[in-house]
Amino acid sequence: MLIFLLAVGLSLIFGLMDVLNFAHGGLFAWGAFFGIWAYGKTESFGLGILSAIFIGILLGFLMERLIIKPVYGNHIQQILITLGVMLVLSEMLKVVWGANPLPARTPPGLDGSWSIGHIVLIKYRIFVLFAGAVVFAIVMFLMKKTRLGLIIRAGVMDKEMVQALGIDVRKIFMFTFMFGAVLAALGGVLLGPYSGVIYSDMGAQYNILAFIVVVIGGMGSVTGTLFAALLISVIGAFMAYYVPDLSLAVNMLIMAFVLLFKPTGLFKAGEA
Repeated sequence: MLIFLLAVGLSLIFGLMDVLNFAHGGLFAWGAFFGIWAYGKTESFGLGILSAIFIGILLGFLMERLIIKPVYGNHIQQILITLGVMLVLSEMLKVVWGANPLPARTPPGLDGSWSIGHIVLIKYRIFVLFAGAVVFAIVMFLMKKTRLGLIIRAGVMDKEMVQALGIDVRKIFMFTFMFGAVLAALGGVLLGPYSGVIYSDMGAQYNILAFIVVVIGGMGSVTGTLFAALLISVIGAFMAYYVPDLSLAVNMLIMAFVLLFKPTGLFKAGEA
């Protein structure tokens, strides 16, 4: 679910807006640092989550207006400029919080576990599962059942026609980018207590994983993103236990297999 939260925002930006945002992992890392910092200052994990959402909105707005808007439709420039932004965001984390990893403790009430027979259920992991399911439901409802979702999908298919109807597609795309940034920041702050530590280079590490998930699931497909995140997570966990030497390569192998036999991804590109 943590991988899904990171990748679903990228899937919306990549699949619906046709924007290659290689700085998405930086938004993920900033959400983690800003949210965990706010959590430590206020002793409220809820305020930490709200702080991560705030920084996602702010960075998403600034990136779309200043960085992404001038390079719409040019993939080469998008790759180059967002890679640069990714490096800048990572270095800015070191400037603000230092180069050393920061601890992220589990919120009170979500630490510990439940035991059901021989099965141990960790409370925080159950919370993350629930949070991911809620986000999935919200995104599906937004894309399928609201006028905004209809406009977003129509704008992707025929931007000129939507503009001819008097709708400002640029504002719709700005909202989509900001929404994707918020989802990345939310995934970052939820990852902190799960891993117990956050570090400045985490964005680059998880950025690659997010792109693998999006390619496997299908660009712009929310359901495909969820399925791909579950697929590579479960397979990766089994490989790490049985064949540790292949645990890092298995994700690339799965992506290569999917691209070979179904280049558009497991789910139709652009469908929710």
